[in-house]
Amino acid sequence: MEMNHIVILLILLGCMATYIPVFMCLFFTSVLSFVLFTDLPLLLLAQTLFRSLDKFALVVVLYFILCGNIMTAGSMVEKLIKVANVLVSWLPGGLGMAGVLACGLFGAISGSTVATVVALGGFMIPALIENGYKQKYTLGLMTTSPNLGVIIPPSIGMILYSMISNVSLEGLFLTGFLPGVLIMLGVCIYTYVTHRKQTAIVCMPVPGFTDVLKVLKEGFWSLLLIVIIFGGIFSGVFTANEVAVIACVYAFVVELFIHKAIKFNDVKRITINSAVTSATLLIIVAGATCFGRYLTLADIPGQITEAVMSSISSPLVFLIAMNILLLFVGMFMDIISATLILGPVFLPMLDAFGIDPMHFGLIMTVNLAIGYCTPPMGVSLYITGAIAEKDIIYVTKAVLPFLAIQIAVLLLITYFPGIVLWLPQLMGFVAF
Repeated sequence: MEMNHIVILLILLGCMATYIPVFMCLFFTSVLSFVLFTDLPLLLLAQTLFRSLDKFALVVVLYFILCGNIMTAGSMVEKLIKVANVLVSWLPGGLGMAGVLACGLFGAISGSTVATVVALGGFMIPALIENGYKQKYTLGLMTTSPNLGVIIPPSIGMILYSMISNVSLEGLFLTGFLPGVLIMLGVCIYTYVTHRKQTAIVCMPVPGFTDVLKVLKEGFWSLLLIVIIFGGIFSGVFTANEVAVIACVYAFVVELFIHKAIKFNDVKRITINSAVTSATLLIIVAGATCFGRYLTLADIPGQITEAVMSSISSPLVFLIAMNILLLFVGMFMDIISATLILGPVFLPMLDAFGIDPMHFGLIMTVNLAIGYCTPPMGVSLYITGAIAEKDIIYVTKAVLPFLAIQIAVLLLITYFPGIVLWLPQLMGFVAF
């Protein structure tokens, strides 16, 4: 590695080690890179910044953020929790199982881990503790289960990866179903095993048919939104962009006129909050793209590819190295920045090792999702810690058993790609 590359890397890491916002770290490093190590005008950087946001693919991210905020402000989240609760709350540890199922259901609409933590954590954490669940288990569960928000489609991370790799977004979405189901199943089994003999846990009575029917009836409109999103995308009736807009309109209509959980006065507030969240995301996208432009101009991806190819010859070893590297990167970078910066670096290597780029997109997404729950920069750790008034060390210890489940699923999908690629192939989204 050349000295100028080391200097740029140290500047970026040094900025991130301080309290400088991520987007400022990326912009500052990009400007210095152009000024110090290229003869190109800064106008090129400004053009890159504009073009990074002038992409129609980003529309789907913005509207799914809005859809998640509508659900959080209204009653759709509460009704999804009730549906999950009636299905499993009568089992030992059932309320904990309901928590992970609710995260999966909400994640199937919002596409965001942070949105899932905020929407469900404030409700589920007090409820679990009040019903006799240990605080460490509760925090571990509600810190890690929201990772399903970026693993189960629609996923913001997958949308951005599709944008830089040109793989089918619908096919990439399909790869996320099995890992999501396996994580939910693993957590439910762990919950059952650890709570089956605990008498302090409040176990709900087995619901009758009429009770189940009543809850499903109440949650019908919320569940229908999931059907609209997935049915619309995978039937080919709507594109991902179109279905995101339709989901927002549907959520507004349901909350305003059917559930009547929000009023017209709330629409402005929800839209503004979503716009602020979207702007925060987009400015990170712009910063990461500018930094990525310098990496491309300096041919850093090519140099890294050459170095990797000269030292690694086995696809097995390559995947091990990628998993370790991405887990480490996830400790310090959010999924948006990491995907946009590292994606173009890794993509040229995949063909040489015979790795499907769609498969690698899933591996990258799951790795970086785990990063939400790993110190020192794990956002989910801080959110649940603030809700329960616990420090990051306590929450970090609480998440370890659940992270072990997610890492086990990660290893499974890494070395047995057929189990996640058969569904995209079945639906005609063959990537390799």
